[in-house]
Amino acid sequence: MSGATVLIVTGMSGAGKSTVLKTLEDLGWEVVDNLPLPLLGRLIGAMPEGDTPRPLAIGLGSTTRDFDPERVVARVTELRKREDVAIGALFLDCAGSELERRYTETRRRHPLADDRPAADGIARERELLAPLRDWANRLIDTTSLSAHDLAGQVRQMFAGGNSDAPVLSVMSFGFARGLPRNADLVFDMRFLQNPHWVPALRPGTGLDPDVAAYVAADPAYAEAVGRIEELIALLLPRYRAEGKSYVTVAIGCTGGRHRSVHVADRLGRWLHERGFSPTVTHRDLRAAPQDSLEGSRLPADGTGKHTAR
Repeated sequence: MSGATVLIVTGMSGAGKSTVLKTLEDLGWEVVDNLPLPLLGRLIGAMPEGDTPRPLAIGLGSTTRDFDPERVVARVTELRKREDVAIGALFLDCAGSELERRYTETRRRHPLADDRPAADGIARERELLAPLRDWANRLIDTTSLSAHDLAGQVRQMFAGGNSDAPVLSVMSFGFARGLPRNADLVFDMRFLQNPHWVPALRPGTGLDPDVAAYVAADPAYAEAVGRIEELIALLLPRYRAEGKSYVTVAIGCTGGRHRSVHVADRLGRWLHERGFSPTVTHRDLRAAPQDSLEGSRLPADGTGKHTAR
């Protein structure tokens, strides 16, 4: 093995560990989350040999089995003695008030406060993780960062030889909930037939195969989305040549749950196939479907085509 890179990703629950790991995976890293501590040495020792092994990111936190921060520090300190492995650690911090807000919005329970307010679990976890925070050689405070912003910072830190390329993001959104901030290219999918007006499809999202197939069956879909892909392929090298640091492609529909989600997901996969590493996010995916957001028209026959009231 020659020059293997390992990054321990840890920090406060709700501070963005999943976003960081997903972004690193998009950048070509191998990713393992919540690995039991006894297996840490075995995993690193089993990394395949080669001139340029893929970097490895390991997510650890208070939900990891047998988690003990002091043992993590001791084990990794020992592994750092190996000359063939470079091990770093990224700690994700966040203000307690913001973590409380995030848990309230998602209605999730803090892993260390099943039967108590989230604030109690946050305080307990902050004390528990103090040794890791002090030991980590990289720290990101996500208090004022969106998932998009956090992914951008991670790309800047770890993009390696592709650091001159723009940080590329693809986002789906609903026009009914406002345009996304900092979008460079916005494409409107409201011309496509709307699964919201098909009762069997309404509860689903654009990530579901039956919803995606319904959207893709629109007669205008193939040509329109194909031309969008051609335009993006034309523009991305130009943005890079001009030194643009970030490019965000926003795909919108009315509610942000069906058409835009499917097209954004397709576009993300299309970009991956062409050697890009986009971060794909769905801003309004968890929003509940509402007729009031989809306009004042009602379906005539259950096919997704509408008539005026």
